[in-house]
Amino acid sequence: MGVAQTTKKGITMIILPSAYFGSTEYWTAIRQGGGNVVIDCGENYVKRSERNRTEILTSGGVMQLSVQLQHANRPRQPMRSMRIDYSKRWQHQHLVAMESAYRNSPYYDYYAERFAKLYNREWKYLIDLNYATLEAVCSILKCPLPRISEEYIVATERDIDLRDKKRGSTFVAEPYVQVFSDRLEFEPRMSIYDLVMCEGPATNGVLAACRL
Repeated sequence: MGVAQTTKKGITMIILPSAYFGSTEYWTAIRQGGGNVVIDCGENYVKRSERNRTEILTSGGVMQLSVQLQHANRPRQPMRSMRIDYSKRWQHQHLVAMESAYRNSPYYDYYAERFAKLYNREWKYLIDLNYATLEAVCSILKCPLPRISEEYIVATERDIDLRDKKRGSTFVAEPYVQVFSDRLEFEPRMSIYDLVMCEGPATNGVLAACRL
């Protein structure tokens, strides 16, 4: 059942975390949820999540790209207080990995520079970098920015809460031709970066065909 059908039955919100690029599932929620989507910037940081990670597809399979953070192991830290650590060259590593994986993809030459500009400055807070990736993708997809909540959102039973991935997922991806599809199986939860580089203007159509 798609989000458009579900919202007619009383869903009040689709709640998302702040994300570094965000996955195909994340962007399916944004594109299908319309004005019902809100990004919760008032929650606590969750380790090993898309809040500071994104996954791309390389010739060797799925690769995780992580934004390095200061004091990431401290418990119960507000998401908006997470500072980025530049003592390691993670920006350079991400750019090199993205170029290596996608330079032969159909739309790399169209969009690579737009994303590369995000790494030309040192963002102080993770939440600001994440918002910049959100703006960049919304610009490419020509869609409005979702609502942002500075306060923690208490979900009701009618809401779709995608902040906690431990609850499991009913997401069904619409297959598309990925890089290295001649040797690797389709990976359904890649970064939106993967989908944009492979499908370009058709990205919205792929997201519309996915199911949450």
